[in-house]
Amino acid sequence: MTCIIVEDELPAQNLLKNYLSKIPDMQLLATFQSAIDANNYFKSNTVDLVFLDVNLPDISGLDFIKTVKNPPAIIMTTAYPEYAVSSFELDTIVDYLVKPFGFDRFLKAVNKAEDRLIKKDVVNQTVEDSIFLNVDKTLHKIILNDILFLESDRNYITIVTQTQKLSFIDSLKNWNQKLPDLEFFQIHKSYIINAKYVTKISGNEVYINTHRLPIGRTYKADLLKKLRII
Repeated sequence: MTCIIVEDELPAQNLLKNYLSKIPDMQLLATFQSAIDANNYFKSNTVDLVFLDVNLPDISGLDFIKTVKNPPAIIMTTAYPEYAVSSFELDTIVDYLVKPFGFDRFLKAVNKAEDRLIKKDVVNQTVEDSIFLNVDKTLHKIILNDILFLESDRNYITIVTQTQKLSFIDSLKNWNQKLPDLEFFQIHKSYIINAKYVTKISGNEVYINTHRLPIGRTYKADLLKKLRII
């Protein structure tokens, strides 16, 4: 998990750095003494977690985080517990550490941030597992795991799933870049298959459920390697 520190007090910075050094899977990318400097960093970098002081020069940590588009997870750090209620009104804030705090309390906050990131990744993965295809002015939902194979015929692609068959203008090369490498791979200049549904290989043909597809000469060695033939 990557993180940055936004803290204007050097002793507090050093304490956070010390605590972070004790957690192997935490990577500190940068440390800033003002929200302005951190804002410039966000313009060209992404980060999983921010340790953010409330009282900062020029603009408070709470006001600053409201200006960040798609903010990362935030752990607030301050000597003033009265800010806790207003800070938790922001969904992106995971925890609120009141100075001075020990390593056990710090670790608890980091674990909460990690749990939130895991849940976020699961949600994103769930969204990515399905797509909508616009075919003949109708949006069709396609579950990626249900795709058996894709067939290319000139300028058209046909997606064959367990329940439907949809054809539309596109290229196989385009779909080769979109689909997950571990599940989908090309076996012929005209076919991409889902390895999950391979039932057998005979000669230069692969069987996908009840479908029999040709294997291109230049693709066969790679196919056998990916299927882990023993």
